[in-house]
Amino acid sequence: MYDLGWSTTGSMSWFRCLHTASVLLNGQVLVAGGYNGSGGGSVSSSELYNPSTGLWTSTGNLRYSRQAAVVFVLTNGKVLIAGGNIGGTSYLSVAELYDPSIGNWTMTGSMHHSRTSFSACLLSNGKVLAVGGRNGGGYLRSAELYDPSTGVWTMTGNMTYVRSDHTTSVLDNGKVLVVGGYGGTYLNTAELYDPSTGVWTMTGNLNYPRSLHSATVLPNGKVLVAGGLNTGVTNTAELYDPSTGVWTITSSMHDARYDYFSGGILINGKVLVAGGHAVTHILNTAELYDPSTALWTSIANMSANRYRFTMSVLTNGQVLAVGGCGGFSNTAELYKT
Repeated sequence: MYDLGWSTTGSMSWFRCLHTASVLLNGQVLVAGGYNGSGGGSVSSSELYNPSTGLWTSTGNLRYSRQAAVVFVLTNGKVLIAGGNIGGTSYLSVAELYDPSIGNWTMTGSMHHSRTSFSACLLSNGKVLAVGGRNGGGYLRSAELYDPSTGVWTMTGNMTYVRSDHTTSVLDNGKVLVVGGYGGTYLNTAELYDPSTGVWTMTGNLNYPRSLHSATVLPNGKVLVAGGLNTGVTNTAELYDPSTGVWTITSSMHDARYDYFSGGILINGKVLVAGGHAVTHILNTAELYDPSTALWTSIANMSANRYRFTMSVLTNGQVLAVGGCGGFSNTAELYKT
């Protein structure tokens, strides 16, 4: 498949980073909240991107301005946003629902713990699992479940380790793999959550401790973890095999990078990473990992240096990169193959 590279598309009305992005069932992309360096902090605004026109339109505002929240499109098509912070030490437990049919946010049940720098995933049963993070009380090992049918969060089993800035991946067997993170020290540990029992068990350790890394479930069921921060910034990558619970080293990225740089898996099965933070600067470079060869290939650079931005795989197979810290961007661009 020929690499057509990156091209600019319409710009948002707001400068933002640490925002959320969700591909709705109708194919549009909902961007919400984030941090606006030129606007004085966290924002409550939301915008919709239409891939057919390349234009953004404003939609309903969040009830709470927030950055570094988690977001998921539920099976009923509504969008759940939860947690995050307003800046500084104002951590949030509140959650909201966006209804695309009316373009409004409404409050839903609050989490039991305020959380930022946490992770979450949508389980096969339609519930959302929120894991770890940090708040004013320190780093968290707790986890809780959101039930869309009741709008209520319930506590579930605690992880063995406190951790923030980790990753969470749903495996093909329905279990949840939590990897790395930071909890006063950089972690190389990994744990598995079983939704049928609510219990966590330890699994194999990473070869390298890392936080603010990427994690992608490949078509073959293995999990690719790449980059991240430990005592420095790493370009290393490794693969988790759910059948053995063992991590093996795979080829390294061309650039060491951390902090919101994963574009996820493309329709051709390759994994896109772009941007992120290097040792001394913000990146605009991009590369692809091919599971069939276990090799990374550099591709065209983005038009802007970006980290703490979002990348979303659209229903047409293109990837939309939006915003970012550093320059507090309102720009967006598309990667096409």
